[in-house]
Amino acid sequence: MIKRSVLGLDRLAAFVAGLLLLVLGVGMVLWWGGWLSSLWPRAPQELTLQTATDAFEASWWSGAALGAGVVLGLLALWWLLAHRTHRGVGPVRLEGSGSSGELLLDGSAAASAASGALEDVPGVRAARGKLVRDRGKLVVELSAVVEPTADLERVVEGSEAALADLGAVLGRPDVLARVRLDVARDARGSEPRVH
Repeated sequence: MIKRSVLGLDRLAAFVAGLLLLVLGVGMVLWWGGWLSSLWPRAPQELTLQTATDAFEASWWSGAALGAGVVLGLLALWWLLAHRTHRGVGPVRLEGSGSSGELLLDGSAAASAASGALEDVPGVRAARGKLVRDRGKLVVELSAVVEPTADLERVVEGSEAALADLGAVLGRPDVLARVRLDVARDARGSEPRVH
């Protein structure tokens, strides 16, 4: 999950960049049309790049370019790392935790146990489960491969029972659930077909 501070910084940077590009674009149109001198009498009529050429030839230019490149590279690396999504969840705090101590449960192990219960349903070939954080909410994700001949109503009932048992173990009404069923192409165990 991306931190709010990173999202706020992204929005601020996008706003500033957009504002600068808008001002630059309007200024270029006004300069090209000859209207800039009427709004800003000291505006140059033509641009010369002599000072930029002098700067490129200066002895300090290569060091400054190297320093700027390193700083920009580190900022880019920080930006990429700040935007990676980490959906995994560590131990989940259970009800009953208080000042005398915390009750913690390994959420992934509990979701894995729920997937084991789902595998016991007739027609389910394999199942797996995990607990993730999605948009600030805890979500149990169960995925299962079912036989093409499986009774889907029975599989749905089995997944609901497994999720109900998991909800009783977690004791947290704020945990959401997502179930994905993949139907196998044939009964021999070839690749699943998503439905």
